[in-house]
Amino acid sequence: MTPSTSGRLHIVFGPPAAGKTVYSRALAAALGACLLDSDEVTERMVRAGLGLAGHDPDDRHSPEYKRTFRDPVYETLFDLAVSNLPNVPVVIAGPFTREGGEPDWPDRLEARLGVMPEFHFVWCPPDERKRRIIVRGAERDLPKLAAWDAYLATCREERPVFPHQFIGTSTPG
Repeated sequence: MTPSTSGRLHIVFGPPAAGKTVYSRALAAALGACLLDSDEVTERMVRAGLGLAGHDPDDRHSPEYKRTFRDPVYETLFDLAVSNLPNVPVVIAGPFTREGGEPDWPDRLEARLGVMPEFHFVWCPPDERKRRIIVRGAERDLPKLAAWDAYLATCREERPVFPHQFIGTSTPG
């Protein structure tokens, strides 16, 4: 690995089922990067913590989840990125819903991580995301499907307010 490829950080974000995991895996493979996917990195711990707290282990959208786990999940990803960036490029994949509307988020990340990330916003229409959620059949998605309209109201559909690459993943046809 040449020194010029280490220190590069890519953040892949967007609503659930937009295609972040597929895109981030391909990007990480192309770059020879360490991939840190929010679901894969923290899923077991989040499920255990929610269960111990008496909450649905599949919940990712309740106020309890957001208050207790959202920020620690993201901070874990950032800590792991800092550990890996001196050696390899890093791709972080996660929703980062709120952050897409914060103009200063890139500067805050650069101050926190020591490198300005490259942002990749992955998006497709809500009806396509619902279809994908049904097809993948993950337990963590059951609460979303049970209250689809309420869940959809929590999704940020607007493009980020800072420079980014837009990755449209709609299925043709």
